[in-house]
Amino acid sequence: MSFNGTEGAPISLAAAAALTKNYRASRTGTTHAHFFGKDIILQLLDIPEAVGIRAYYGLTEAGEQELVLVAVDAQENDLEILTIDCAIKCPPKCGISSSLNS
Repeated sequence: MSFNGTEGAPISLAAAAALTKNYRASRTGTTHAHFFGKDIILQLLDIPEAVGIRAYYGLTEAGEQELVLVAVDAQENDLEILTIDCAIKCPPKCGISSSLNS
């Protein structure tokens, strides 16, 4: 099977809120979300062969959660031209309370 750029699907806000609530309940005191700016995301999507983005889970040596993003081609291969990290973490940068973070 290969990727075509249409993978993934919308889910309801209620379903998304339930998923994030379950995660927060099971992982107290940890990072709940990561924010990446539009410009850096577009750098990944602007790679000519890219049909999407893959997110890898990571841990620093100090045990802090990280996400590493990489563009992916239609053959499901990581395009290791550019890898992204250094997201802004929530907490502390969570914005106002929402269905996904409260």
